[in-house]
Amino acid sequence: MSFTFSKSFTPNELPDLSGKVVVVTGGNSGVGFATILHLARHGAKVYMAARNEQRATAAIERLRAAGLGPGNGEVIWLPLDYSDPRLAKAAAEELMEKEDRLDLFLSDMGIFRHTRCCDGQSLLPLMKKTASEPNSDVRIVEVSSAGHAIVPSNVCFKTRDDLNRDCKDTFFDKSNRYNLTKFMGMLHVKELQRRLDAEGVPIIVMGVHPGIAYAHSAGPVLSPVYTFIANMFFTPPEKGAYSTTFAAAAPAVRTDPETYRGAYIVPPGKVAPAGKQVQNAELAKELWETTERLMEEIGV
Repeated sequence: MSFTFSKSFTPNELPDLSGKVVVVTGGNSGVGFATILHLARHGAKVYMAARNEQRATAAIERLRAAGLGPGNGEVIWLPLDYSDPRLAKAAAEELMEKEDRLDLFLSDMGIFRHTRCCDGQSLLPLMKKTASEPNSDVRIVEVSSAGHAIVPSNVCFKTRDDLNRDCKDTFFDKSNRYNLTKFMGMLHVKELQRRLDAEGVPIIVMGVHPGIAYAHSAGPVLSPVYTFIANMFFTPPEKGAYSTTFAAAAPAVRTDPETYRGAYIVPPGKVAPAGKQVQNAELAKELWETTERLMEEIGV
């Protein structure tokens, strides 16, 4: 009974990803987990960036049970705590001690829970270095949602409070927070792509709506009735990950970079118009500059 995607793209079409190094945040469940599975099956070395070692280890065991083994890529836990930007920076520094390249950074952190975190740009120099190599294909993918278009018309990001708005423990308020988080993610996509283009760096940045895929990580904050309906009608994460996998590694993105730079991708890997306010370049710049200022204040 679940909704289905077009068959115009499946992960079976991915090229050999051997030698590629990937970081996926929020990958121990849901769409992020399924994306890791698709990428590792094609040879990528994937770091599952997560705070809880026990959950990450359990997720890696589930990946092995799903068929990862000899001939596939490996999946490695990378300790990452997004609750403090200084801890996020420490995780980036740990990765850079282990790897001399990074081909893909995929962020899937925007679940319904009310968390206050910021993501620095610590890994960007490593990605720029990788992008300078011959035949490189470096991408940054932000998992988004159609909800990014549902934000107040007067939204702004001038202060710390603008970024960390209070959220009550109700489904409505958490939904609004989720939408705002996804909106901020899309603004980041646009501004980061603009800055990379200005520097002449051939990294492609995209926001991806995976469709109405049920994220099991959201289960604890949703009602039992919602969970029951989700399991009946929503696309399973394995198929919800088709669009994120497309953005992460499909050859079509690199062969037509002008189409995909700063793009908003919807199933099954198509470019669609982003929300109207995402086109506000001044607002995107404001968010970027405020975030940078706050990071400087805490020494990140």
